Amino acid sequence: MYYKLIRDMPDGKSVHGKLYRTSHYINKRTGLLVERLHFICDTLENADYLVPALIYKVQVTQSPRFKRLLPILIQVPGRSGIRFHRGSQPEHSKGCILISASMEQSLTARWLSEQSASDETRLEICNNINYYRNEKRI
Repeated sequence: MYYKLIRDMPDGKSVHGKLYRTSHYINKRTGLLVERLHFICDTLENADYLVPALIYKVQVTQSPRFKRLLPILIQVPGRSGIRFHRGSQPEHSKGCILISASMEQSLTARWLSEQSASDETRLEICNNINYYRNEKRI
């Protein structure tokens, strides 16, 4: 069903997940996180600090601010410290991708196990939900 969601990158590494931005409001952007053919969770971003829609490597590291292990996007153009963490309002973020509190630990553990297995986790951020819907039907 979702086979076309994962495609090979030029260097032969596959994209493990995609974040599809689904709705745009005045101060927030909602989305869906899909990984390895499965829906993982809903996302929320502050519309004033959106991360560019590109492919990123994801690592799990200790957050100095939150004092716990959290996933971080690597090499975001002009930015640093862009993490996935819990939050329910766009004001809870100045660029990070917010997920529910119940999913934060699960997502961190999932990506940490990939990192421990020497696999690189790669995430593609897509701005258009129509891309997701079209591929889902194939």
